[in-house]
Amino acid sequence: MPSAVLLSILIHAGLFLLAGMLVVFTVVKKEEQKFEPPKAVDRPKMKLKKPKVKIKKTSKPKPTTRIVTKVNRASMPDIQLPEMSGMGEGLGGGVAGGFDMIPVLSEVTIFGAGQSIGNDFVGTFYDFKRDRSGRHLSGFTPWDPSSGQAYWGKVNKFMRNDWKISVFARYFHSPRKLYATAFAMPLTQSTTAPLAFGDDEAGGSFWVVHYKGRLVCPATHTNGITFRFWGQGDDFLMVRVDGGIVLGSAWPGDAKPHVIGSLWKSDSADSLKYWLGNNRAVVGDWITLEPGESLDMEVLIGDWGGASCYLLAIEEEGVEYERNRQGGPILPAFKTAEPSHDLLDAIYTRLHEGELCMTNGPVFSDYDTSGGAVVAIDEPEEEAEPSEPDASDEPEMRTWTLANGRTMEAEFVSLIGTKAVLKNTGGRIKKVLFEQLSAEDRTYIELARPPAFNVNFSRKDRQHIFAGRYPRPSENRGSYGVRFKQTGTGAYSHELQAEIFVIGQQNSKLTGKYVLLDRQQTTFTATRENQRSHEFYSDREVVLTGGIRQGIDYQGYLVTLTDVRGETIAVETSHQWLADHLDNLKELKVGNYFSKEDCKRTFPTRPKKSGRY
Repeated sequence: MPSAVLLSILIHAGLFLLAGMLVVFTVVKKEEQKFEPPKAVDRPKMKLKKPKVKIKKTSKPKPTTRIVTKVNRASMPDIQLPEMSGMGEGLGGGVAGGFDMIPVLSEVTIFGAGQSIGNDFVGTFYDFKRDRSGRHLSGFTPWDPSSGQAYWGKVNKFMRNDWKISVFARYFHSPRKLYATAFAMPLTQSTTAPLAFGDDEAGGSFWVVHYKGRLVCPATHTNGITFRFWGQGDDFLMVRVDGGIVLGSAWPGDAKPHVIGSLWKSDSADSLKYWLGNNRAVVGDWITLEPGESLDMEVLIGDWGGASCYLLAIEEEGVEYERNRQGGPILPAFKTAEPSHDLLDAIYTRLHEGELCMTNGPVFSDYDTSGGAVVAIDEPEEEAEPSEPDASDEPEMRTWTLANGRTMEAEFVSLIGTKAVLKNTGGRIKKVLFEQLSAEDRTYIELARPPAFNVNFSRKDRQHIFAGRYPRPSENRGSYGVRFKQTGTGAYSHELQAEIFVIGQQNSKLTGKYVLLDRQQTTFTATRENQRSHEFYSDREVVLTGGIRQGIDYQGYLVTLTDVRGETIAVETSHQWLADHLDNLKELKVGNYFSKEDCKRTFPTRPKKSGRY
């Protein structure tokens, strides 16, 4: 018996030992498992192609478009109004939205843009006639020679004091900064600069703008670059690089000796030899930049009143340039970025051909911007799918639902009295009571039969004369509106959207380009309460001549009326060619110039070539 017990104990002990080994083995085995990713499957690469989209025509009422062209200018007279603060926001209610041209952060002017792109010069505007809080200071009387000498003397003091901003600390400075990528400010009124900086109190006298930035070796010049500035400033244009003046230009007479004095002098035989802007160009010192090199650079401009002009170009060592009729080189403008279309528009309205080139020459940026040039390169276009025939004038079959639930396939013919006239697929005429149709069908018929509207465009011109102690040229301003009046007594309860385009033209009428002066939207519903009419005026005025805008003449308008489907039901215009190219017109921003041929954006007509260039 003891031996049997002992044998049993040994057998159980062996079994427990074996089970423990199995458990341990199983756990260890599990920990040693590793995930092996599946083998990569070779898939052929597929060339991406632009999808070819076919637009399937959906069932909708035929659009009814009424185009009216008014060419009788006598119906739109120039109305001179007394001074007023502004126009109202529309007299007939509704929601209005404008495509504004008032100064915004992103606005581009010849003195810079409202937003930085990184590689630009930050400009600060100072007015010597006011203190930091905006109170007027004595000692600066416009057109007074002693005031001019005091003004130029303070500019000279600033430069003799190592261009320390503390010299200007007591004077008013505009809170708005501008960011310049070029210094191409052709001849214009000296009031343009303060207006660009949002200061409408400074007038056009005794101001300066100080720009600060970095002069960077162009990324395209892998071996570095040696160049020099050419410039002209009225009253003055001063350039400092790496702590030293490299170019100084000031109006001959009192300004030059008081501003520049003995601070700098050109050693080039070409200095003051060729015209640039409204005076002779000064040639600066040679500068060499190594690849990747970046130096501090400052530009100072200013004027004591009247006209102003600031042009800064570069001459690259070893490069031959085209010559103008005076024998001088047509140099590229100094720039830190390829000029945008908006900037070129602002410059070209004033810059003579052959005076300065904005689109060639190096770009002083540490990254290659050659791909961002304004001039477009023609690329081969993909062959377009042939469009489907326009079926807008073909009979349109749809499913109609009657009050009893029955349906029928038919096209809408007309509405006679209280009955809808339909034509089925077999060509048979069916007359159905309008009230027996579903709500969707009744809406369909109402939209298919929009009422006619009289559309009367309104224009008001006035001359704005500025008050105040500092001279500022008057401005010719225009405000525009439209009045809609439903003809007939039929009810039409659907909302309508009106869009107004106001067109101007550069003063040189024979070749001047057109410009979109204003664009506004308003919505309304013609009801019995508003006598089925709506009147709307743009809530801002357009400056036609004077101020920051070069001379523009009012030329015409286009008004569209669109229903809730997005279908244009009426177009009224002063010029048929505007209606012919409405789709292109809608692509423009307010302030864009365009051609009469297709209403596509273009550059403005530039001033005629000067006898000097």
